[in-house]
Amino acid sequence: MTCNKTAWHGIGLFDFAWDTEIGSTDERLDKLDFKELLRTKKAVLFDLDGTLVDSMWLWGKIDVAFLAQHGIACPPDLEDALEGKSFDATAHYFKERFDLPMSPGEIRQTWVDMAIEAYRTAVPLKTGALRFLQYLDRNGIKAGIATSNGIEMVDAVIDAKGVRPYFQAIVTGCEVGSSKPAPDIYLEAARRLGVEAADCIVFEDIPAGIMAGKNAGMTVFAMEDEFSKGMEEKKRTLADGYFADFHEAMGELGA
Repeated sequence: MTCNKTAWHGIGLFDFAWDTEIGSTDERLDKLDFKELLRTKKAVLFDLDGTLVDSMWLWGKIDVAFLAQHGIACPPDLEDALEGKSFDATAHYFKERFDLPMSPGEIRQTWVDMAIEAYRTAVPLKTGALRFLQYLDRNGIKAGIATSNGIEMVDAVIDAKGVRPYFQAIVTGCEVGSSKPAPDIYLEAARRLGVEAADCIVFEDIPAGIMAGKNAGMTVFAMEDEFSKGMEEKKRTLADGYFADFHEAMGELGA
């Protein structure tokens, strides 16, 4: 749910033609000087949920509560089934899978109504995120958001946290043709920023998002998140590098 319900919601993840086993331990950039790498780039692109903000906990609760309203228990495979889907695609998935007596638009609006206040008041930025955004701004590096979530939640949280001025582009999964791990959303974000894909760094918290960035030809750093803790090994394998949070990234920058 989130123009993916966040981007965690899984896709027919391996039905895509996009690479799903990108990278290897030898190809990762763990030992690369992050400060020097950043100096060679023109833009940094952020996933929202689980990467820029700590919100994944919220969607698990919304799934359970929403399905309970219809007398349905939340199935254990739901998170995997939704990973990477856009908010709109997730609404269609819910209607079809659970045979709900609502239109996809009504389902989507119900989720917005359930989530919007929490995004304004209870969803924090990830540790060090504000300092990192300020660093990018001071150094003339553009920033964008590429999220599977709905624009309503994006607007709510970035306005509440006062970080909108740091972003020159915001793209949701509902605006592009294919969901993560397809590269569409990251390529569109780069286009709006006026930069080449090779000049971008991506921060992502789930495998589908990491693969989307890699499929776009970008350098990708995985971010730790409690929700995807069980995926850490896969994330480390797929990504070019791994950070516990943006505080760690700032430490690598000596800032």
